[in-house]
Amino acid sequence: MGAGEDIVLLHSTNDDHNFVSMEEGLGDRELSVFNSSTTLNHHYVPISNDSATDGKSISNGSIDRKDASLKQPRLVSLDVFRGFTVALMVLVDHVGGILPAINHSPWDGVTLADFVMPFFLFIVGVALALAYKRLPCRVDATKKAVLRALKLFILGIVLQGGYIHGIINLTFGVDIRQIRLMGTLQRIAIAYLLTALCEIWVKREDVVKSGRCMLKKYKFQWIFVLVITVTYTALLYGLHVADWEYRIPNENSPFTSTVISVKCGVRGDTGPACSAVGMVDRQVLGIRHLYRRPTYARTKECSMNSPENGPLPPNAPSWCQAPFDPEGTLSSVMAIVTCMIGLHFGHIIVHFKEHKDRIVSWMIPAAGLVVVGFVLDFCGIHLNKALYSLSYTCVTVGAGGILFVGTYVLVDVFGFRKPAVVFEWMGKHALMIYILAACNVFPVFLHGFYWKKPENNFLRLLGIGQS
Repeated sequence: MGAGEDIVLLHSTNDDHNFVSMEEGLGDRELSVFNSSTTLNHHYVPISNDSATDGKSISNGSIDRKDASLKQPRLVSLDVFRGFTVALMVLVDHVGGILPAINHSPWDGVTLADFVMPFFLFIVGVALALAYKRLPCRVDATKKAVLRALKLFILGIVLQGGYIHGIINLTFGVDIRQIRLMGTLQRIAIAYLLTALCEIWVKREDVVKSGRCMLKKYKFQWIFVLVITVTYTALLYGLHVADWEYRIPNENSPFTSTVISVKCGVRGDTGPACSAVGMVDRQVLGIRHLYRRPTYARTKECSMNSPENGPLPPNAPSWCQAPFDPEGTLSSVMAIVTCMIGLHFGHIIVHFKEHKDRIVSWMIPAAGLVVVGFVLDFCGIHLNKALYSLSYTCVTVGAGGILFVGTYVLVDVFGFRKPAVVFEWMGKHALMIYILAACNVFPVFLHGFYWKKPENNFLRLLGIGQS
């Protein structure tokens, strides 16, 4: 994944017992799925009066002081955790090229950068549980969820499809025959939509009095998680991957290209060349619409400077220059699982009000997932972000859960809010930061102002973006 590939997500709700903001459209304001700094003027999910006022009535839209005092404070830790993840995203995007140890792993294994995407997906799930804990109308909620996901998907194509060429190229635009169709925002849109639909439609109306009751209430959601996990695993290891080929444009002649053949004819291969994940993307999306700078170009087989980018080794395999999308269709299935596990963490917030109950209910599954993930890796199902393997899913979402618990304890239990105020602000403006920084919109904007010649611009003065 390149710069800006790891990103933002759903915003946290307002008070546990207050109105839950459901965003307006893009163009009117920032999607409130990404920005919780403003409560919008419509599209609210009202919480029942008895939960907010302990049975007191509300007249003329006003709440007396006693009732207001019964409201629980905002869950600040979710904003802080999101802001920390945004800061981590910016760090690995801009420093990862200098320090390969924190850059995305070329293939198997995980680094610091590989935790960013799962953390955001985890946050999406937590926020959805809070946003949909009361549903006046399921049909309306479904329509809004579909519209939000569509807006986010389209925004992702514009920002990550190649329309913006980069900070050293002042041109823009992309041939729609080879625009990248998937990406980080698109993956988040898919995971958000399916998780939202599960939360809207696939849950019972049982009253939760214990952990067992909660599992019973949401058992069909867990069945859904099990089904898609088994389906992904079966396709990954069961599909036959045939030989395939791709074209590389000739540098000396832009109108000609060289055809490169890749030999496969295998099942269950999890390498860069012959995985079912890559095959599904080539068949469904088309090889022209895949990411052209895959991380496996930094493997030892493909780079003389591995784990950094470098020239091809003399005997480099034929697949080294082939496109591969790390946010493809099949791998996005497990991204949905990450989001669903985050949803479960959000359910714990909704149904358990004591700090001790929440922390215990979070830590047990989070630690268990990390252990299971490493056991799977030891057994041969390797940690792999590009494939979004089952072991990678378990380790990263478990780590996200543990980090969220730590944030919750520090911020919401012990009240250490001031030291985290920067992260809180970043969490409330995650989408804006992503667009401006991670997608290079702000550097491109600066690059457009120059003195006499385009080369005399602000970025060159700062020593940025020089070729």
